[in-house]
Amino acid sequence: MANYSSAISFGLVNIPIVYNPVIKNNDTSFNQLHKKCMNRIHYQKYCEHCKKIVKEAELIKGYEYEKGEFVTFSKEELTNLQIDAKDTIEIVSFVPENEIDSFYYEKSYILTTPKKAKAYSLFLEALRKSKKVAVAKTSLSSKFYYVLLRYFEGNILMSTIYFEEEINIPEGTNKATFSKKELDLAMELIEHLSDHFKPETYHDDYQNQIKEAIEKKIKRKPIPKKAKKKSRSMKDLITSLQKSLEE
Repeated sequence: MANYSSAISFGLVNIPIVYNPVIKNNDTSFNQLHKKCMNRIHYQKYCEHCKKIVKEAELIKGYEYEKGEFVTFSKEELTNLQIDAKDTIEIVSFVPENEIDSFYYEKSYILTTPKKAKAYSLFLEALRKSKKVAVAKTSLSSKFYYVLLRYFEGNILMSTIYFEEEINIPEGTNKATFSKKELDLAMELIEHLSDHFKPETYHDDYQNQIKEAIEKKIKRKPIPKKAKKKSRSMKDLITSLQKSLEE
């Protein structure tokens, strides 16, 4: 969604912005091939009842409310049901950031201004000074979202959030008793492994290995087998913690 234009609606103030996705996909893409002839496989939409391949123009969307029973919707009907929030980010309230649990956050975008704009700079400074985040509503790719706008390193950071009904957290967990010594050892291990958050030190080892393997395949070099790590689980919790500290 890079260079997608919109505007923040702050009361009667309109603030033009441009979306810039914060995250880029680092996954390696593979194609499915027919093993016999090494040609790519293509997916076709096939109707089992009519025994034929169906064109895109012949498709409609249906919701199965009972087994084999559907209500259908045309593209026009679904368009009419969309929330009128396209091309705008309408602020509805301001809340303390510490009231928002981390699991509500979904995707994030940096909102920049296409040109020097006093309204953008003013709103950015107001966010920074208030130490609050703006709750707003908008539409992205025809889907309705509530989003959070907050100050981040001289820019506005917008994060889409999950709805309450999408959150699935168990009410409680089974708690077992433990000794003071076990807790002390656990705290000591945490202290021993404590550091500052340095995201540049965390690398996608799996993707890096795939890319290295691709290079080896291109050069017709063998890919060495990885030795499996032996499991070293211990039944006694204190012994496990002590051995962890020793190592």
